[in-house]
Amino acid sequence: MNFNKLIVVFSLVIMALGLAPKAHAAEEAAQAGEEKKGFNATEVIFGHIADSHEWHLFDLNGSPVAFPLPVVVYGANGLQVFSAGHFEEWHESEDGKLQISNSYNGMHLEKGMKEKLVADDGSSIYDLSLTKNVVSMIIGVILLLWVMTSAAKKYKAKGSMTAPSGMQNGLEAVIIFMRDEVARPNLGHKANKFMPLILTIFFFIWINNLLGLLPGGANFTGNIAVTCCLAIVSFIVMLFNSNKHFWSHLLNPPNVPFPINILLVIIELLSLLIKPIALMIRLFANMLAGHIVILSVISMIFIFGALNKFVGIGFVPVSLAFSVFMFMLELLVAAIQAFIFANLTAVFLGQAIEEGHGHENEIIA
Repeated sequence: MNFNKLIVVFSLVIMALGLAPKAHAAEEAAQAGEEKKGFNATEVIFGHIADSHEWHLFDLNGSPVAFPLPVVVYGANGLQVFSAGHFEEWHESEDGKLQISNSYNGMHLEKGMKEKLVADDGSSIYDLSLTKNVVSMIIGVILLLWVMTSAAKKYKAKGSMTAPSGMQNGLEAVIIFMRDEVARPNLGHKANKFMPLILTIFFFIWINNLLGLLPGGANFTGNIAVTCCLAIVSFIVMLFNSNKHFWSHLLNPPNVPFPINILLVIIELLSLLIKPIALMIRLFANMLAGHIVILSVISMIFIFGALNKFVGIGFVPVSLAFSVFMFMLELLVAAIQAFIFANLTAVFLGQAIEEGHGHENEIIA
């Protein structure tokens, strides 16, 4: 099945679940007696970088335009599937005024630094919803599969001896670079064995980094839960492929007095645990910081505009110029962070599979 069609089908399925864009008109807000709020930079910034049960696109006349996403939750009432749009539906109160209901099927959303689905009666529930980050990940996986399978089909059709063209040409350059500069120097004769893992990690992170830079995109790789899972995958692969030489040097350093041996073993075990933590925090912190900086600079237009209209207008060129500069820098950072994560994974794997000094590593062409 063509992956372009798959993406279209995926979008239509989301629409079919009743997830059409929602927009609250300014007149409705006025009828509900709500006062117009000023610009809240903190709410805007953390609303973008946090995960959510809806995909916010933009604001229209002061009202949000967003796609409510599917809520899948398991609790005391069993498995429930419905649209997150039910949490912000307009209802008519007893006095005839319109008001928003934030509770549905005995549950409500607690919004803040982290959006959380909570049962009204305090009972335990398991949230399995397709949140903004989950949908972004699905889109990233679809794009990754489409890019790789498209290139593979060209190789099958034309053969490996034919000069690549288009997207295939760009992919081949990146893959050869990752093989020659990352896999072979760190993994030696086992480079080919781990190339699928290294390439998957690199392209998965890179694609999702780029998706996060699109207007209205999700901050997927800026979520510490995501980077934690990626780090755990790398750590597990490292442990399962480690050899006796690795563990003997870790648990019994040679030619070291016994008291110092105990201290070194503790230090080595701590360093072993720090490796996935370093992978997790490095990617999370860099991508999160990039999003915050760009949004902060853009928010300064509205902050100055709230103080003085002319000052706000005058700051627009400065803010836009710096935002464009930061955006271009983030495009570079998106690739660099994907490379660093893949490279460190190869380094840690290389340390785990390294043989004794008498072993000769042969690189398979």
